[in-house]
Amino acid sequence: MKRSVERKNAALAAAGALLAAMLFVSVCGCEKYADGPAANPEVSLDWSGITIGVRQTVSACLLNTVAVREDGTAVSVGKNLGGELDLSGWTDMVSVATSDNHTVGLKKDGTVAAVGKNADGQCEVSDWTDIVAISAGEYHTVGLKKDGTAVAAGRNNKGQCEVSGWEDLVSVSAGEFHTVGLKKDGTVCAVGLNAHGQCEVSDWTDIVMITAGEFHTVGLKKDGTVVAAGWNEYRRCNVSDWTDIIAVSASEFHTVGVKKDGTVVAVGYNSCGQCEVSDWTDIIAVSAGSESTVGLKADGTVVAVGRNDHGQCSISDWSCIITPEVIDYTKRDS
Repeated sequence: MKRSVERKNAALAAAGALLAAMLFVSVCGCEKYADGPAANPEVSLDWSGITIGVRQTVSACLLNTVAVREDGTAVSVGKNLGGELDLSGWTDMVSVATSDNHTVGLKKDGTVAAVGKNADGQCEVSDWTDIVAISAGEYHTVGLKKDGTAVAAGRNNKGQCEVSGWEDLVSVSAGEFHTVGLKKDGTVCAVGLNAHGQCEVSDWTDIVMITAGEFHTVGLKKDGTVVAAGWNEYRRCNVSDWTDIIAVSASEFHTVGVKKDGTVVAVGYNSCGQCEVSDWTDIIAVSAGSESTVGLKADGTVVAVGRNDHGQCSISDWSCIITPEVIDYTKRDS
């Protein structure tokens, strides 16, 4: 059955709250879940209430790129060093996160699957339940539970997995050696390595999205501006002049932002052309790999720039990728 595609971006509200509404129904002809949500449902990224999170559906790292399709399966390209791209048996997925060591998938029933290297226990997530969002660091995995708490597995040598006391969360992001959490009041908490000040986020307010790079942390404010903390080598933290941003992603060496008009901005190391995104249009989400950048377009296709020696940017034939799914925390079970 043919379905139409519609994308709508609203302006910044007068009070300074950012509203980016994205309406999608796919024309790809992919199957919808038989008993789950419609593929690419109506999505409203309303940052004004600080009560939502967004599930990641495209994820890039140094050597790999993975994504979730509308039928709940996962696709991947890149170098499969330790089984992190062995996703052929995955079904009913709604979100995915990858590193160069492992890949984690969130299923629609709130359980989590993981493949790849497990030397530090980063894949020991089979007993997790009631998970609504996931994030993969290089050697650890973090999950957000529907009650607003967090769980973590994997390497904890810098305290990056010490999240058991966190509550009232709406989002989590795992860097290489630190973990960041966004609370529903718009403040941010962080644990782990702080050698470059990447965990110095306690004074941040009005934050609606967070992303943890290797040694820096980036936050999107509800007025569409961006803040950053941590190591500013290669100017990866030079985001203070960004405006009208609706999504951000931080990697090892660069930072990427999506503007409300569907264009993209980037700062940082550009060794492989990973920051050459100025000509992109109709983008609704991005994922910054170490030396690549991947963008999800409104029609469910994907674009990529940067390092491609292992085919990690060879995604031009991908289609029917799920649009980022909003989690409405106003309906959270107490």
